[in-house]
Amino acid sequence: MRILLTGTRGQVGSALKPLLESHGTIIAPPTAEFDLSKPEMLTSQLESLKPDLIINPAAYTAVDRAEDERELAFLVNAKGPEAIAKWAAANRVPLVHFSTDYVFNGSGDRPWREDSPTEPLSVYGASKLAGDVAIQAAGGAHLIARTSWVYAAKGTNFLRTIARLAGERKELRIVADQIGAPTTASAIAGAVAGIVLPNLTTLHDQLVRRGGVVNLVCAGETSWHGFATAIVGGLRSRGVTLAVENIAPIAAADFPTKAVRPGNSRLDLSRLKAQFGVAMPTWQEALARELDAFVQLGAPAHA
Repeated sequence: MRILLTGTRGQVGSALKPLLESHGTIIAPPTAEFDLSKPEMLTSQLESLKPDLIINPAAYTAVDRAEDERELAFLVNAKGPEAIAKWAAANRVPLVHFSTDYVFNGSGDRPWREDSPTEPLSVYGASKLAGDVAIQAAGGAHLIARTSWVYAAKGTNFLRTIARLAGERKELRIVADQIGAPTTASAIAGAVAGIVLPNLTTLHDQLVRRGGVVNLVCAGETSWHGFATAIVGGLRSRGVTLAVENIAPIAAADFPTKAVRPGNSRLDLSRLKAQFGVAMPTWQEALARELDAFVQLGAPAHA
């Protein structure tokens, strides 16, 4: 089994790689050799690589910068995946791709289902939705996993930012009116591996029958403020000394960003459980494991 895995330097790709390595030959070309911003080159590269399975976590994820780099965001998040999906469909190769809660408008307080109406508020969200639509239109065997609030012990993410700021400042001001499920890259990787690996020889037919879009996030919900509070408490309980004394809740309107974020990023997990038998950990359980890993990596003890 030749498994093409993109984005191995990113959070989800790096978490997936060790789970897949014992199940086939991992093809992990660097971005310079397999560049989603150059979709016209991808077909010939796929012909050369000849993968039996494609897993594509690579994406343009600079949400605010995308407002100024619309063309690049659409190349990486839509045109590149479209080229991959068309090749995969023509060659009966199953494709696993990753999407986002940003395809929704964030209204209301009910969890979004896979078939809920989409209405992205940002260029990033629009580019990811365009990729979803293109993959579905290609007609091949595919699984599009919609995730939210992804973070890890490594990389650039909310966990590491809060840990750094909490060591430097006495007060943090964190948005409290955006609600979602913080989700570790390792939880996503574990769920995808649980879906894919037991069915490698029949995955194409399995995804034809049960694939499509599936929400894949940790269970439960919180705000960014609640997430930050849990991070700080978890670090302190693990012996990390922090400077922060107060974590103040603020409204999203008090922290303006170039791109609009969804207020409601809750995702319904019913289909994940019904179709694939996957039960996700709660965001608190996943956070505990990630904080353990973060501290083991040498989280700084701040005076």
